[in-house]
Amino acid sequence: MVLGGVSATAAEKNEQIQTPANVLLICVDDLRPELNCFGQSYIQSPAIDALAEDGVRFTRHYVQAPTCGASRYAMLTGRYGPYGNAALLNRGKTILKQGDDADHPTMPGWFRRNGYATVSVGKVSHHPGGRAGADWDDGSQPEMPGDWDRHLMPCGPWMHPRGAMHGLANGQIRRDAGKMDVFEAFDGSDESYPDGLIVETALSEMRRLQEDASGKPWFLAVGLIRPHLPFGAPAKYLQRYDGVSLPPIEHPQKPEGETTWHRSGEFMKYNRWGRDPNVDHEFATEVRRHYAACVSYADAQVAKLLDQLEQLAASENTIVVLWGDHGWHLGEHAIWGKHALFEEALRSPLIIRDAGSPSRGGVVEHVVESIDVFPTLCDLASLPMPEFAHGQSLRPLLADDDQTTGTAVSYTKATTIRSDRFRLILHPSGHVELYDHASGDGETVNVAQSHPDVVKKLTRQMQDRLARRER
Repeated sequence: MVLGGVSATAAEKNEQIQTPANVLLICVDDLRPELNCFGQSYIQSPAIDALAEDGVRFTRHYVQAPTCGASRYAMLTGRYGPYGNAALLNRGKTILKQGDDADHPTMPGWFRRNGYATVSVGKVSHHPGGRAGADWDDGSQPEMPGDWDRHLMPCGPWMHPRGAMHGLANGQIRRDAGKMDVFEAFDGSDESYPDGLIVETALSEMRRLQEDASGKPWFLAVGLIRPHLPFGAPAKYLQRYDGVSLPPIEHPQKPEGETTWHRSGEFMKYNRWGRDPNVDHEFATEVRRHYAACVSYADAQVAKLLDQLEQLAASENTIVVLWGDHGWHLGEHAIWGKHALFEEALRSPLIIRDAGSPSRGGVVEHVVESIDVFPTLCDLASLPMPEFAHGQSLRPLLADDDQTTGTAVSYTKATTIRSDRFRLILHPSGHVELYDHASGDGETVNVAQSHPDVVKKLTRQMQDRLARRER
């Protein structure tokens, strides 16, 4: 770990202990580590870069699933869970039927039980606003019942959360994906797209929480939709990439043999003007430029949240977490999307800024998981630790106290474990993929047959970890 900054004084630490810390959790959809602070120098992400400089960035953070619902289930519960976008909704249905979630409450539920005001705005659970139903706005079908004091989703001209989720500029709703352009750049304000409205509401909620006469500490979760498909953002963000040379796509060939490769159905169903980025280099570059524009647009929304913290004099008593719900292939392995168990779909940004930490500007290269976020925030906020969580606190890593090597487990229908050096993927058929990241080949050469001991060891570790789902 590389550290910068200075330690807080004893008096400052005592003050932080006496005053419960607030939490600002920023969830960003489909955000791979395509950020300047994660080594992609062509990306303009100044707000997130500044957050990283003032906090600690985890360069090898892995999600539990390469799909929104299951990944968010794991982060919000701290537990390995089912695969599928209905994971939280099904959990919510069970809680409503049984009337209690005492055994395994979620992170916001745990904070609420411990005296916090809890509010979500935007896409924090799977559906923006946290409800199901035909248009994702049915209050009788909450994804996380009892966890939020308020769970909000401003929809503006998009009418309802379902419309906003895949909306393009000025109220365009995805009714037939084949008739909606896969990317767009509209010459308008940030509020021309749904995230602008989400952040406006989040700023209002932050003021309300900070000025609340009850004096409760608060847990505010804000979920940004971009850079989720379709890649629409105000034109000013795309203009930042005019004439910018993008790095080549690494290992762009379709893999051979049995893998979790797929046909990029989520991407390919949009209007692509008859073009395929796997064979059309110019189109692939345009897709990547629009993705970059969406990242810069999301970064600008993060800037507004962080600026508001400063204006409210709340920065020094607020723990800030920026979390990407999974990665996204931009042509690697001839995939344009998520849903695979390759590195590109499973690795995402994680940044933690704790005002009381001496580790500002730190870089953690230890392998960590999304299930670690819940216990980490409890540890930093001096809340009781959630013993039911499968993750572990990352606080020792923030202080550079832990030199051990971690592993991360993820799952679709197949399962995978990532160690410091290897990735093992085990298919239901019994087929095994093993990739050696020390070789320079990335995840293109299956070395399972030449490393049977590694396969055996990692298989056992992965199965032991996933067995916790039953406890």
